[in-house]
Amino acid sequence: MHLNDNFNKVFGPKPIFGMIHLAGRNPVKRALNEIEILEKEGIDGAIIENYHGTIDDVVKTLEEVSKIKTKVVLGVNLLPNEFYIAFPLAKQFDAKFIQLDHVAGEYTQGKLPYDTYEYFKEQYPDIIVLGGVHPKYYAPLPGSNLKIDLKEGMKRAETIVVTGAGTGVTTPIEKIKNFKRILDRRPLIIGAGLNKKNVYEQLIIGDGAIVGTYFKIANDTTNTFDRKEIHDFMDVVKQARAYKG
Repeated sequence: MHLNDNFNKVFGPKPIFGMIHLAGRNPVKRALNEIEILEKEGIDGAIIENYHGTIDDVVKTLEEVSKIKTKVVLGVNLLPNEFYIAFPLAKQFDAKFIQLDHVAGEYTQGKLPYDTYEYFKEQYPDIIVLGGVHPKYYAPLPGSNLKIDLKEGMKRAETIVVTGAGTGVTTPIEKIKNFKRILDRRPLIIGAGLNKKNVYEQLIIGDGAIVGTYFKIANDTTNTFDRKEIHDFMDVVKQARAYKG
């Protein structure tokens, strides 16, 4: 399977992706306001996700965003793992990436239909995939091997996402280190639980992060963005980016 190597070119060093959860009475209007805030605070990307909204809300949001100019790189995540809709939708609206809960491993909830996924990945080679392995809310089948599953994930996605136990729950630092040891130079995105207290420690190991819950007022995904928290968070991100190791 062909993978492209444009991650750094598209996103720059250690990108931060803000999650658009599509909550509220008018989720599309709120999403546009949130993308504007993300741009003003220097966030690199925005993931339009049907976490509280619908796939139709995702489509409408992408339609409206396509009418304006934004420096924020757009991505799509259709839960639970609807890549066959996400790929063409991203292409249609010039979104540069999609996020998937998982791209490798077998779970009590099922596994990726690899043949179908491979077909779509080949049809949309320019779309970068941020794919999870052993992610939150998924239970690997007994006997699963993380190293083997990560190696498979690296064949299927440009970037691997690591998470902790759930939305807004800190990803254990040892889990991040373990993933990075196995991935080596392949980009690793920290996908859950970032805040201004732990982002420095985690981002000097990882290659970027997805932030959703922490950016919301009172850390509630149904609320609007807390711009001051985003601003303060990005101040720490700048320090992590300057770290030379």
